[in-house]
Amino acid sequence: MARLQSRTRQQTRQVRRTVPAEAPALDRLIHERLRLGIVSALAVNDSLSFNDLKQLLGTTDGNLSVHARKLEEAGYVACTKFFEGRQPKTEYRLTPAGRQALERYLDYMESLIRATRGG
Repeated sequence: MARLQSRTRQQTRQVRRTVPAEAPALDRLIHERLRLGIVSALAVNDSLSFNDLKQLLGTTDGNLSVHARKLEEAGYVACTKFFEGRQPKTEYRLTPAGRQALERYLDYMESLIRATRGG
């Protein structure tokens, strides 16, 4: 048992060393799968409608709404609601703060991958 605990502590120390000291902290808000999908989709499109995002990400109305709202509250995504004819439309776009957050997240993940591969 003590041998197992010792090995676990040693493995933990090795994992901590793989993340470079200069790497930014992981943004937990973006790290969640659906939110990362939203931010990534908006990073390569000027804007997307609610229905476009729902179809692209294969999720439900409620799930998309909750996660998009969290990103909006963080200032990462801007939401515009309007009518097209008589139909309500919701459109999302990535804010400059959202783009910076995604860049930081990608930099973190790339540094983690490089460190893990020994480069």
